[in-house]
Amino acid sequence: MLVVPIALNSLSPVKDVHLFWSGKGDLETIVGSWRRRLSKLFRMAKIENRPHPHCFRDTFAAELLQAGVPLERVSILLGHQSTKITEKYYAAWTQARQLQVEKDLERAWSLDPIVILESKVTRRLRGETEIVN
Repeated sequence: MLVVPIALNSLSPVKDVHLFWSGKGDLETIVGSWRRRLSKLFRMAKIENRPHPHCFRDTFAAELLQAGVPLERVSILLGHQSTKITEKYYAAWTQARQLQVEKDLERAWSLDPIVILESKVTRRLRGETEIVN
């Protein structure tokens, strides 16, 4: 996405140095200004299916969790009142949880009679000797 920095450089600041905010105003005005400017930036960068500004928050949280930052800390950074909220939306991104899910899936598959049978048939077709435990 090299186009975004070029488009970003072509945006003129709202006031002084702020690209998305005048430095003053109430929250509703600030958020509206930020969304309009961001939408303009996406248009200028010719990004199709323009993302919603919230995707940056989601990316931030997912990247932290994938890097191993504990869910409790990510919850604080997101400003959630409870880790339950963070867990509801971002638990799938935690590295430990992902590894556990993969192990559970592998274990379940290893016990599946069809998978075991197919594995035996495949080994026989390859001419491999079957090792019985």
